[in-house]
Amino acid sequence: MRTYDLTPFYRSTVGFDRLFSLLDQATAEPSPGYPPYNIERTGENAYRITVAVSGFGKDELSLVAKENTLTIKGEKAANENGKKSEVLYRGIAARAFERSFQLADHVVVKNASLENGLLHVDLVREIPEAKKPRSIPISTSAQGSEQPAIERTAEKAAA
Repeated sequence: MRTYDLTPFYRSTVGFDRLFSLLDQATAEPSPGYPPYNIERTGENAYRITVAVSGFGKDELSLVAKENTLTIKGEKAANENGKKSEVLYRGIAARAFERSFQLADHVVVKNASLENGLLHVDLVREIPEAKKPRSIPISTSAQGSEQPAIERTAEKAAA
């Protein structure tokens, strides 16, 4: 696989940091398939990421949202029972993981819950009022019924 060094571009640009970080991520190694996850749309601007984290407790999971990236980490605690035992066959995956999701602009994490070995992360796209489309009314003035504002003020001053 080819490796591209984008360092010179970082020094000579302002405001394109996100573009270059996306390029870096696109050329990075493909993400592993563990743990499996689903992404579903639950509303017009609502989404849910469901990650299969069977065997992990609430205290062993962490969620961090930073700069349009949601990172979910899972680290298994040491043997909780305190007993030393020999595992004859290990079929239950309980290895540490880190999975990152690239979020679109204005998408925020609203809630996270752990139910039956599934971590549900609810996301909502909240578009700021300044970015929302707005309707602009079109006014029409009938001939003779409405005088321009300048002439109206001149008539009031003369009276």
